[in-house]
Amino acid sequence: MLEQPHFGRRLRRLRLERGMSQASLVGEGMSTGYLSRLESGERRPTERAVAYLAGRLGVEAAALTRVAEGRSLSHVLAAVTSAPPGTDDTAALSRAVDEDPGDDPAARWQALWLLSRAAGRNGDYQRERARLLELIELGDLLQAADLRARSHARYARCLRALGDIRGAEPAAVEALSIARAGDLPVADVMAALMVLISIETELGRLDEAGQHVAELERDLLPSAAPAQAAEALWTAAVVSNRQGDHAAAQARLETALGLVQGKDDLVLWTRLRAAATAAALQMSPPRVAAADRWLSEAESVLGLIGTPLQVQELRALQAHLAFHKGRLDEARELSGALLAEEDLRLSYRDRVRLSVLDGRLKILAGRVDQGIAVLQRLGQQATESRNFDLATHIWQTLATTLADVRHLQAEATEHGGSGPAPHPAG
Repeated sequence: MLEQPHFGRRLRRLRLERGMSQASLVGEGMSTGYLSRLESGERRPTERAVAYLAGRLGVEAAALTRVAEGRSLSHVLAAVTSAPPGTDDTAALSRAVDEDPGDDPAARWQALWLLSRAAGRNGDYQRERARLLELIELGDLLQAADLRARSHARYARCLRALGDIRGAEPAAVEALSIARAGDLPVADVMAALMVLISIETELGRLDEAGQHVAELERDLLPSAAPAQAAEALWTAAVVSNRQGDHAAAQARLETALGLVQGKDDLVLWTRLRAAATAAALQMSPPRVAAADRWLSEAESVLGLIGTPLQVQELRALQAHLAFHKGRLDEARELSGALLAEEDLRLSYRDRVRLSVLDGRLKILAGRVDQGIAVLQRLGQQATESRNFDLATHIWQTLATTLADVRHLQAEATEHGGSGPAPHPAG
């Protein structure tokens, strides 16, 4: 039997990875108070409790009680950080974290940071969230302002990716407060401020987001390294886009793309082009030529070295671009195939936008009631979760698409035809 506090840590991690609350895990067979004492290490688990909890988690009892074997966490961490590029030691590091006695909180923090970053890159946001929650606890234990600010900022990004804007905003505010109070380097303040700007934009608070963009560009951008300056300009471009200043948005994107060379940081170089493509297609009218150019550049890299998440993001952008080029059959095929995948790793926002495209295509194909139902459901969900910017996009898309259909039907009637004609997307 695994001794405490290691059993409690493993139990809590497995619960959080599944997105379960203490109440949902215990069900009718255990009290939340008893579970809380198990997770904190105050109580030793009985065999009956282990069996019950393992069943509720959907794992073998051994997943909760396996005794540590092999190398220490510090040893594994040293091996992982010194491994040749391209080596994937995530599984070994995860096992070492599970079996770690917790004697070195700083080493554990570093290991969890690496694991959370790997989970985020793979689109496994629930697992990333579980790791980040422990990172926040460890940062508080270590009383390290830099670690606390970074873990809160990444936690805010993770919650945003999950669509949990209610939870993301206070995490971002806390990250920025810690960074400022601790007089941390510009990079830490910028990281927190950028995620807060993104969240304010999604909440529809464009005035606040614009004020923070002004602060970002005035006080922080001049001292930023090129890579972070590029990300800051990309963040600012999104705000300009939402404010309707599409010329400023495109100018910021062009400047951002020029700051990072592929030979210096190929991952960021590619990510910026994918992000610029999405931003260009959300302008009014869409900058289709610019989006086509930027996506072509990203495709040349992602087809060779992209992670599964990045490949899915690429395919989603291809579907949106095909739509705006008027190639509706191609857009329908791409979006339908991607949405049908079991292991869909896209962020909440990207999934919703792809589903909006799918609903729009249904309407234009003549399945009007079905498409309207899809968009109404998505709009209600986005509104209820306070993703107001996304909700606005959904309701505007519904109104625009129905207006297009009515216009095309009127044209068809005038010329003696019937039904919606192919839509000249734009």
